[in-house]
Amino acid sequence: MFDDVAPKYDIVNDILSLGQTRRWRRIVVDAVGAVPGQRVLDLAAGTGTSSEPYADAGIHVVACDFSVGMLKVGKRRRPDIDFIAGDATNLPFAENSFDATTISFGLRNVIDPKKALREMLRVTKPGGKLVVAEFSHPVNPVFRTVYTEYLMRALPAVARKAASNPDAYVYLAESIRAWPNQDELSAWLAGTGWASVAYRNLSGGIVAVHRAVKPA
Repeated sequence: MFDDVAPKYDIVNDILSLGQTRRWRRIVVDAVGAVPGQRVLDLAAGTGTSSEPYADAGIHVVACDFSVGMLKVGKRRRPDIDFIAGDATNLPFAENSFDATTISFGLRNVIDPKKALREMLRVTKPGGKLVVAEFSHPVNPVFRTVYTEYLMRALPAVARKAASNPDAYVYLAESIRAWPNQDELSAWLAGTGWASVAYRNLSGGIVAVHRAVKPA
């Protein structure tokens, strides 16, 4: 499915998020707080849009994704970034390999997200950070209702006009609606071994950025 949408993936994301995707990604980079000399694992990196800020800052970033089609698109655009195919539930990296691990808008697409969180813990160094950006639940009940209507009606309609595989966006809308809320995801993080779990709501809770640390 993700191979099919790869050619127009970034453009459609900008349209469907009303231009907010880039702002959300900047906030994630700030939360990771990596500096030159550190290694960052960017999971569900897709075409590498989320990985580029790290590379541009001189940070060694590894862009990992399950979709080979996505990775090929990214590698053509940014040959300087390491693009590696991998399953988030069985990462092809050694223990304690990265100073920080991050995943943006991809955890809900993993078959076993809790197993993926444990894998992220394994490959992150003690004291290292995890930052998860994911669609969540708007905190205002009225806004939540409006947002749900947009997801299930407007999002697929826009995708039919702009995307190469609009049916994929119907799945994405359904997966967002079914995803746990902010506190539930925080409990998942703590339950899989992460410490100092906290989150920040963006755009009224449409997106939440969760932060955690691997115990030293």
